[in-house]
Amino acid sequence: MNIIFLILSHWLIVLTLSPLFLGIISKVKAFFAGKKGPSFFQPYFDLQRLFQKNSVYSRTTTWIFCAAPIINLAAVLVLSALVPLGTFKAPVKFSGDILLAAYILGFARFFMISAALDTGSSFEGMGASREAFFSCLSELALFMNFITLSFVSHSISLSAMIGANFPLSWTLMGPVLLLVVGSFFIVILTENARIPIDDPDTHLELTMIHEVMILDHSGVDLGYMLYAAAIKFFVFASIMVPIIVPVQSGNTAWDMLIFLGGMLVLSVTVGIIESTMARLRLNRVNNLLLIAFALAFFGFVVKMWRM
Repeated sequence: MNIIFLILSHWLIVLTLSPLFLGIISKVKAFFAGKKGPSFFQPYFDLQRLFQKNSVYSRTTTWIFCAAPIINLAAVLVLSALVPLGTFKAPVKFSGDILLAAYILGFARFFMISAALDTGSSFEGMGASREAFFSCLSELALFMNFITLSFVSHSISLSAMIGANFPLSWTLMGPVLLLVVGSFFIVILTENARIPIDDPDTHLELTMIHEVMILDHSGVDLGYMLYAAAIKFFVFASIMVPIIVPVQSGNTAWDMLIFLGGMLVLSVTVGIIESTMARLRLNRVNNLLLIAFALAFFGFVVKMWRM
């Protein structure tokens, strides 16, 4: 009963806060464009509007297209249960849960790609192909980061690698953590379809990656997809922020405030990058992802050299 309460409480925090940080990114982008921009709470209004609408399905689609949004949302919720939120430990943790986290991401992506192909649209098939290719490269960097952090923390559990249980500091492992943070930040931009990898606001099918895959989703299904994207960004940020700020003051409220402050700074940073950089050409994206892998690999080399 206790574990059920912890999971539900964890999910309540994730579901409540995750759309807010996408609203912060949009507000920062509007500020740099010299506009007032939408409210910080606009993602909540968008989700409410979509959840009040019915979904429209093409006659060429099958159950895969209908099930993909729910599976995607359920997958990221399960993933969030493995990730600690600052000093709040993950409700589900065990040795090797980083492998489960990676496979959950792959499971969700498989159904998203399958749903895009299920429509029979050449545009969505093109987006699915790009997503599959770039995800292979980002997963290399992701696994390399996990391997490096596992050697740093001497554990293969997310709860021991990050958050309140993080055993080392920047004073001892500064170069390693700096390389990991740089690599993981590129992974965050890739996995969440942000500039310079992808532009979540574009409507030109020829240049889209993630957004073109959900063109045929509508109504509540589109709401599930957008909610899952917000949760995914929140989860990835929740992994990165405790690495940058491994706070262990002993005061839960103060530590949580610092964690949320770090999430805010990360969201503002993403908004600044999207406001000051152009989207990369598709043939340059793989180079950036290889740089992310190289940073994580050199972090691993530095760690092994200092052992």
